[in-house]
Order: sequence, then C-alpha cells, then structure tokens
Amino acid sequence: MLASVTAMSEATVSENLSGQIEQVQSLVEAGDFAGGAEGLAGLRKLWASRPLSFDQGSLESLKELALAVEHGLRSRAHSVLQDTFGYSEFRPGQSEIIDSVLTGQDCIGIMPTGAGKSLTYQLAARVLGGTTLVVSPLIALMKDQVDGLHELGMRATFLNSSIDAAERADRVARLRNGEYELVYAAPEGIEASVGSALGSVHLSLIAVDEAHCISQWGHDFRPAYRNLRDLKPRFGVPVLALTATATEAVTEDIADQLGLVDPSSFRGSFFRPNLKIHAFKKGEHDGRRIKVRESIGRLCVARRGQSGIVYTMSRAAAESTAEYLTTLGIKALPYHAGMDSAARTLAQDAFIHDDVDVVCATVAFGMGIDKSNVRYVIHRDMPKSIEGYYQEIGRAGRDGIDSDCILFYSWADVLGLERMTARGGESGRHQSQIRAMYNWAESGRCRHQSTVAHFGETMPRCESSCDVCTGADLLAGGSDGPLATAAPAVSAAADHLRADPVFERLRAVRRGLADERGVPAYVVFSDATLLAMVAANPTSEAELLAINGVGPTKLEAYGAAFLDALANGAASD
Repeated sequence: MLASVTAMSEATVSENLSGQIEQVQSLVEAGDFAGGAEGLAGLRKLWASRPLSFDQGSLESLKELALAVEHGLRSRAHSVLQDTFGYSEFRPGQSEIIDSVLTGQDCIGIMPTGAGKSLTYQLAARVLGGTTLVVSPLIALMKDQVDGLHELGMRATFLNSSIDAAERADRVARLRNGEYELVYAAPEGIEASVGSALGSVHLSLIAVDEAHCISQWGHDFRPAYRNLRDLKPRFGVPVLALTATATEAVTEDIADQLGLVDPSSFRGSFFRPNLKIHAFKKGEHDGRRIKVRESIGRLCVARRGQSGIVYTMSRAAAESTAEYLTTLGIKALPYHAGMDSAARTLAQDAFIHDDVDVVCATVAFGMGIDKSNVRYVIHRDMPKSIEGYYQEIGRAGRDGIDSDCILFYSWADVLGLERMTARGGESGRHQSQIRAMYNWAESGRCRHQSTVAHFGETMPRCESSCDVCTGADLLAGGSDGPLATAAPAVSAAADHLRADPVFERLRAVRRGLADERGVPAYVVFSDATLLAMVAANPTSEAELLAINGVGPTKLEAYGAAFLDALANGAASD
C-alpha cells in the first residue's frame, strides 16, 4: 500500500514521510482500521531502518494514529463478536490474542481445548479483511470448522486430499480471486499447489493450529510442520501459533521453528472446572475389585443418549469395547488406524451427527473435531503422557457444561506402553512421560492442581471438580452395583434444565434443521445455547438474539423455528 522507501536518501524519505502519514490518517478517518494498521506496520519498519528521518512531530502523529487504530480495531472486534458470532463477551485470553494479531504482531496462544482458540483467528479474519490462511493437521477439523463458518455467514473453504481435482481447481481459482476470508490447508498442502496459489492472494494473517506439532519436544511432532518456517519471511504478515498443550520448552521451539519475530505470548489457565476428573486403579486394591469392562458399561448406560468417547490402548480393545456396549443397547462404533478410510469416516461422521452416542477409539480419534456436546471421556487404559491425557479429556465439555473424565489405569498399562514406545531414539523420553502419567494417577493430590502444575501453572485445590477433592466415587456400588451409582455429576441447575421437556423439544428442532442443511447439530446451536433458551424462554427475536451463541445470521436462519418451539412448550405447560 505504501511506497517502498528502503533505497531512498534521507532527504527523500523525510519529504515522503508526511505524505505516508497522511495516507494512514485518511484510512483511519474512513474507518479502515485494518488498512491503517498495515500502513503503520510499514512505517514502523521504516523507522527501524531510518530513525533519523522521523522528527518529533512525525513520531507524535504516529503515536496518535496508533492509538486511534488500536481503539478502532478493538471496537470492530467487539462488533464482530456480537454481530457474527453471537457472543457478548470474549472468553479469557481471546481478546489479548486478537489484539496482538490485529496490530500486526506475531503471537503464541496456549489455551486449553474448549477455550475458544479458533475464534481468535476467525474473528481476526473478518476484521482484517483479505484472506487468512489456517494451517491445520486434520481434515476433520477443516470440514467441521468450514461448515460452522458457513452457518455464521463467513466465506471459507479447505484444500486437502479429500476433494477431487476439479473441485480443487475451482477452489484455488476462487482463492486467487479473493473470494474467501479463510482457507484451511494441511502443512503438507502448503508445500504443494496451495503454496503456489497463495502468491497472488492478499494474505492478512497466518494461523498455525496445533502448533505443538512443529516441536520435536511436542507429543504429536509432525515433520511437515517444519516447512512452515518460510511462511513468515515470504508473506510478511502476522503469524498466530495456537496449541492447547505446550511446556516452556515446546513454546520456545514453536517460536524458533516458525521464525516468529518478537512474538507476544498468552498462556491461558489450564484449569477447566466443568471437567469432573475421576481415576480408578484396575484390579483388586484395598478390598475392592474394579472390573473395567463392566464399569465402562455401567457408566455409558447411565449416560444413555449423551455423546461420549472411550479411549483404548489397542485396536482390539476398541473393537471389543464397542461390541460390548452395543449388547447393552448403547449405539457405539469403533475407530482406529486398522480400519479402512471409508469405515473410519463413517464412524466419525456418525458421531459428529449424533447417529451414534459413543466412539471407542485409539488416541488418533478426536483431534480437530469441534464437537461441543461430548459429555464424557473414558480412558479404558492409561495414556502415554500427561500432555496427551489433557488433550484427550479436553474434547469433553467444550460448551462449558459439566462433563465427566474417567481414567482406568494400572502398572500393566505402564509396561505395555513402554514396550510400544521402546523402538527408536526417544525411548528414554517416552518412559519418563509414561511414568509421570502413572505417578499423576497415583497421587493423592487434587487432579486439576497436579495437571496444571505439569504445564507450569499454580492453583489452589479445585474443591469441586475431581474425586480427590470431593470424595465422589462414580463406581461406589462396585463394578456390579446398581446403575444409578454411575450417574453423571451434573450441577443441579443444569440437571433441572435438561429435565425440562422444552430442552428435548429444542434438541429435536435442532436435529431436524441440521439434517436439512447437512451439518452436525451442534453447528446449529450448542447444548449450552439451548439450555440458555430454556432458562430465558425468549418470546421475541430481540430476546432470542440476546442469548449467547445466537447472532444475526443464525437468528435469520433458525429464529422462527426455535421461537415456535419455545412458544409451543410454554402453551403445553
């Protein structure tokens, strides 16, 4: 936008400086704060290389413009939050990250799963204009988020191996024409046709999701992520690196591997009070015998009709657990790498669309699935690291509603995991992670307190969100006890709203609308939004719009149907 001045003489630079400042001033006065921020970024680079060209008056003008741009961008961000996403307030950490990238600064955001990481770059994309590139490791995440963005009225697409050549060519052409606000691509795709297509695109932001995959110290290291380092110098736009789990070593490695320039960093709290954590040692201990299969069956039966994930160490266990739950009348399917692609896709789609309640899976399942209404996560076997465990339980309760996280573990799990990870040069590190996970489970310390401590955070005892603090025992009746003892721990208020027939009526309306549009039910509205509708009982569009998660686009698309359901519910009471 601004003329290049790197080769100009000092006098020429000074002569042109006032004109460039005037250009930025005009953009700000016209309300183009994103353009103003871009102009200021260019002037900052000039000041860094030619500071003598800036007199005191110029510096004062730039300070005033910077404040005006910052205020304008924040105001615009709040408007987009309400008008596009339907929320009245940011979640903790979101505004800090958004402020950084809107003002042109690289940023590392470490936020727990369910804290709203994706909104930071989706909202920034709408504010900044142009196109935002989102690098994501999984196809499921891309399609899931693009479906959700379409429901919000945002222009988005994905480019990956799941689409045929003709569709890919059409999307690339539209990308080059500037028709998309966001484009999702896998790191492997950046090396191929996606990378070449970006050369003619007005790129405003690069977001790297699951950024821990770039670090050799991360628990999901992927070599293809290493090739993303060239993006920053090539495009010169802010880079936002996001992850749910990163130690200090991983965070430093992310910044280095992505070539981030003086990045800001926000580390959110890893404490999620709506996750109710319980751990049970397998076998016979202290006069009590825990039968894992039967216990899982009781837990799932007590949560019939709710979405859950059961993680297993082996493919065979995933298969047998799904078969067992099916005999109990639970709609369950397995998911593991030994299944062919079509079968895995079928299981994943059935779970996303609420056609099955439970998926029994190895650890690969769930990454990138934005399903907000997973009410419980059960680990049949111990995960191989605290990082992995935290990532997996984070798939529960993303809508903020109370959800159970239940771990079964044993020393035999430790030995099995050590055998599985014994090959290669990382066996020592894997052994350390596995034993740290076992020690975590054995500890008598508050589950949440010890979990966040692993990530360098300190907190008091949770007091209400784990078995250590509450003394709650979901299997109090023993493996063969009455099913009622395995019931979920849900807050009284939420339990009351869930029991209201109006909630089920709204769920049915949501399911019908979702099926018509070919999207998951939670993309229409989350469970949290439906419960808020039950609590508030809105009778007008204005009242419905005031509920979190209901923006103007969704109000226009779905408002009448939900208001009718609420009115019919009130009439039948």
